[in-house]
Amino acid sequence: MSTVQLQSNVDPAFYRMLEAKKEGALLESFTIKRPSIIQRMAAGKALRKQVPRASHAIYDRSAHRPDPVEILEQQNATRVQKLVPVRYSRMLANPFAFLRGSAAIMASDLSTLPVSGIRVAACGDMHLQNFGVYATAERNLVFSINDFDEVYVGPWEWDLKRLAASAAVAVNFLGGNRTQSEEVARECVSSYRKHIRRYAEMGHLEVWYERIDERAILDSLAPEARKRAKKIMDRARARGHISTLDKMTERVKGQHRLVEDVPLIVRETHTGKGTSVKVALDRFLHAYIESLNYNRRLLLSRYQIIDVARKVVGIGSVGTECWVILLQGSHDDDPLFLQFKEAKPSVLAPYTDLKLPFEQQGHRVVFGQRLIQGSPDIFLGWGEVEGTQFYIRQLADMKGGAAVERIELLPDYCRVCGWALALAHAKSGDAAMIAGYCGKSDALDDAFAKFAISYARQTEQDHEALMHAKRIGRIKAAAL
Repeated sequence: MSTVQLQSNVDPAFYRMLEAKKEGALLESFTIKRPSIIQRMAAGKALRKQVPRASHAIYDRSAHRPDPVEILEQQNATRVQKLVPVRYSRMLANPFAFLRGSAAIMASDLSTLPVSGIRVAACGDMHLQNFGVYATAERNLVFSINDFDEVYVGPWEWDLKRLAASAAVAVNFLGGNRTQSEEVARECVSSYRKHIRRYAEMGHLEVWYERIDERAILDSLAPEARKRAKKIMDRARARGHISTLDKMTERVKGQHRLVEDVPLIVRETHTGKGTSVKVALDRFLHAYIESLNYNRRLLLSRYQIIDVARKVVGIGSVGTECWVILLQGSHDDDPLFLQFKEAKPSVLAPYTDLKLPFEQQGHRVVFGQRLIQGSPDIFLGWGEVEGTQFYIRQLADMKGGAAVERIELLPDYCRVCGWALALAHAKSGDAAMIAGYCGKSDALDDAFAKFAISYARQTEQDHEALMHAKRIGRIKAAAL
């Protein structure tokens, strides 16, 4: 197992603060004179001498590269065993689905590649389907990263390389050619590079309050893509707790009940450890409520629990514990859906030399979402029961995402994704240093696009390896 040794002298003060353990060290971290934007850009540019931008183009498969199927098997060992075949089935669908479910495999690969040494709160599972629109507390739609299960302190390059590779894999899946694959990968990187420079020149509070709102998204798109984006936003506005109530419930004896869809939505009487769901839920709620501010506790206390069921979500997350709770407010048409999702250690954690101060993995996920999104879910929290750590969010609250289905729309979409990733990294890292390293030319775009093409081939080979494992009976996939 390799570990990336990052340079502490290029970190923003926050990451030094995490290590400020001696008396007076914390105060010292606030009194150290901060370098100027120009100085930080120059420091980032100087890192090119140690790690040339062209070095990011290289992806050489190591002779000692771990077996990708074995990595998945190790992950699955701690998951709900009856759901593991569902995960395999979803990953086997195509190489793009495989990439979405194989963050652990790519984290292992990325850990062997060159990095500049600049840290951010890395998403850890950055691909085209992990972005979307959601509603702020003020009920405005914004575009951002929407999955934080793997968030951890790590190199900014890891997120951008995974995003670019996912774009190339998506084009291949849709029947495109190499030229189109390179184009969409370059769009991700070019957009990231240009926006990180703009954020580098902004004040810290400006960046903190920055949002990619509905108007900004639409103004950035070509006419056809804009038309598609408007439809997604309209659906997001309509997708709230009421629409979810219609979709996920039925009336039983005059009361709403979650509709079962075995094995994807199942009403259980006991947890996997034999405890009754009622007892486990009571224990968990005690822990969850402690993670909320008092105003959120007051609001939540007005709701009554109506029903609870286990729910399968995503691709990479299949097999982790995930539950949906239906609550009711002042009347039948005042529902609240909460999703309790298991939080496991980040796939990035084994490969970095700095450890986050969160023993509770749900707390880590919530930290990442609050830091990167800026206006996250008002019910976002965490808790633990029977040794299983969870984070909690609303299941549906004006959320929406784009389907990867038309090659001609991908360049526009990739530009917005690169923009959103740049904003996330600017909020959590040193945008000026990253901008200085990236530069103004297309040298970084060229390098990352070449990497993306190489890693797309690797993904297809890994997908075939999983197919072979199924053919020889090494793994079992569900018939869905």
